[in-house]
Amino acid sequence: MSDEIIEEKPVQTKKQKTKADKQAEHIDRIKRTLAASLIGIFVGGLSYYITLSYSTDAGLLALMLMLAGIVVQKHIFMLLGMDTDKLGAKDWFYQGFMTFAFWFMSWTILLTAMPK
Repeated sequence: MSDEIIEEKPVQTKKQKTKADKQAEHIDRIKRTLAASLIGIFVGGLSYYITLSYSTDAGLLALMLMLAGIVVQKHIFMLLGMDTDKLGAKDWFYQGFMTFAFWFMSWTILLTAMPK
């Protein structure tokens, strides 16, 4: 057995964080929101085109695409070099909600505005 002691950074309170730390966290939040929004819009457009192609169970397939877009986000965050270990349930709920909202808006706009 090794007696290695792993040093962890102490959790900083809001008052202890420097301006640079706060700015870095803010940019990470912006990246996460942007990724959720773009994925939602992309999957909404993809859902529309799949709905045009397949008449049966297209709504279920579109919903499954949206759920896949939510799941893929963690991997996208890792590719962007963001630390996903710090994200709690509230953060993941926010990401999922943003993806769903943009998916729903873009899919609805395409379904009602575009001629078939």
